[in-house]
Amino acid sequence: MKLILREDIDNLGKSGELVTVKDGFGRNFLLPRKKAVLASEQNLRQLEHEKSVQTARSAKLKGVADEQAKKLGAVKVTIKRKVGEQDKLFGSVTVLDIAEALAAQGQQVDRRQLHLAEPIKSLGSYDVELRLHREVTAKIKVDVVAE
Repeated sequence: MKLILREDIDNLGKSGELVTVKDGFGRNFLLPRKKAVLASEQNLRQLEHEKSVQTARSAKLKGVADEQAKKLGAVKVTIKRKVGEQDKLFGSVTVLDIAEALAAQGQQVDRRQLHLAEPIKSLGSYDVELRLHREVTAKIKVDVVAE
């Protein structure tokens, strides 16, 4: 039986794929739970249409992310913190602090898009990766200075 999956199913396929399954599995499990639909001509046309719409949407989002990456590539953030001996910070600088500093400069960035391997705990200049899209990243220069 040929079916089009509506959602991802382990060991079978991803949403939107055309799969061949045994009749009982399709009739008793996939179809009643609306996890798949029969692979008719109309459903195949609708699948192709949905794929083209998704591709166009993804291309638009990538274009927006490219433009935002160009803007953010030149941004430099300075964060002031209290320091102790040997230029060690009291506390640390996290992605939340960087996102707030960017917001103060007028650049709205979601903190989950910032990628920092571990919090910054000493003075210096750091490059922080900003993931705007699956394929688009930007580097932001972050300077941590003493108060």
